[in-house]
Amino acid sequence: MTVIIVNDYESMSKMAGEIIARQIEHEEDLVLGLATGSTPIGTYKYLIDLHKAGKLDFSEVTVFNLDEYYPITPDNDQSYNYFMNENLFNHVNIDKKNTHIQNGEAADPAAECRRYEDAIHDAGGIDLQLLGLGLNGHIGFNEPDSHFPKTTHHVALDASTIEANSRFFASSNDVPKHALTMGIGTIFNARKIVMLISGEAKADIAKAVIHGNITPQVPGSILQLHPDVTIILDEEAAKHVR
Repeated sequence: MTVIIVNDYESMSKMAGEIIARQIEHEEDLVLGLATGSTPIGTYKYLIDLHKAGKLDFSEVTVFNLDEYYPITPDNDQSYNYFMNENLFNHVNIDKKNTHIQNGEAADPAAECRRYEDAIHDAGGIDLQLLGLGLNGHIGFNEPDSHFPKTTHHVALDASTIEANSRFFASSNDVPKHALTMGIGTIFNARKIVMLISGEAKADIAKAVIHGNITPQVPGSILQLHPDVTIILDEEAAKHVR
């Protein structure tokens, strides 16, 4: 792991954006794995600004999203389909045919997960995966478990995840209780991974992921074994990492 500590959220977002932009410039047909939630929004804003300044071309980029709530409609303003359109896709010149998000309305979620995994494989795999980190150590919606799930799968969300995400909904009762998510194996197969960790609330779990035992009870800890991981933390999140 390469661990980088920066002053604040803005600096973290800029650094991650620069890494992604360099990868796109180096490899125009880059396959990107992207995350949702509040943490990457600043990074997406930075990429949008680069694009609007004529410095970044998304026309050949392919994107696979980490996860989607289940069940949920794509036009629901809390769906990750909606999130990605609002926070990135609608503001850059990416071809929407090259943006892939799990179908939160799939009649057969297991079949949808197999289809999604096959699509990633057919695209040649993920070149660069952007990750956030859940308060319980989850990456994507891979919750603490007795094993590391290998491929894209249908998962029941942990109570702590539902509570953490309830701030985006009218109440915790409105948060979907399930999701479709890339598996740990899918994420781990990405050639390069960039993880963003922000805020004092993430300080303890950041320490567990970076310095703790590798265990499926802390899903993000598996990244200690990946050959090319950059973790960028702001000062508040890094208080126990030094």
